[in-house]
Amino acid sequence: MLRLLIVTLAVCATICAAAQTRNSPMEAIAHLTGPPQSDNTQVKGNVTFIQNDCGQSVHVRIQLENVMQGKHGFHIHEKGDLSNGCTSLGGHYNPDKVDHGAPHHEVRHVGDLGNIEVNASRIIDITYTDSVISLSGKRTIIGRSVVLHELEDDLGLGNHTDSKKTGNAGGRIACGVIGIKSDVDEWPCRGGGADALRQSMSIVSIVVALIIARGL
Repeated sequence: MLRLLIVTLAVCATICAAAQTRNSPMEAIAHLTGPPQSDNTQVKGNVTFIQNDCGQSVHVRIQLENVMQGKHGFHIHEKGDLSNGCTSLGGHYNPDKVDHGAPHHEVRHVGDLGNIEVNASRIIDITYTDSVISLSGKRTIIGRSVVLHELEDDLGLGNHTDSKKTGNAGGRIACGVIGIKSDVDEWPCRGGGADALRQSMSIVSIVVALIIARGL
């Protein structure tokens, strides 16, 4: 009976610890600014990323002002280097080395977030969800950058030579580096939720084996 009680308590404690690790929401933010435009206004605002659990989709909230009316390419770029403004942020974040596409395409850059469409108010405040980007793991977008482009992204469907590379979205009118916003002492889910759970169950197995070996 004592052996069963100890094993049960060990299993419960370990699984609870794993669940706590996995269920910590992660939040990141990029403050976007750009050079003066033809009317002397400047694009500015925030892009917030929220991932409620390891492996889940990321909610993206875009809040910008002074954006020219129309559609604009919107992407995650590979670097967080602002030493030369938006031009030093590298290309689209594309760890798989595949062609450019739309957010819903099977083949796309990790950083391909499509277009945002701005009306005559020149203000945008929208939220949508993307299932490819992540705030955790080896392919995290933390420390990379967000870029808003001058033109519409053709989503890799155009005839221009840059269509399969950048969507022929033109120049960079605003950008910002993605940083941690969550008020946490340690960034959760570094190994992923499934990995954390597997590790926890391995510990449980060791504990059980030791208890049985000692004949408690």
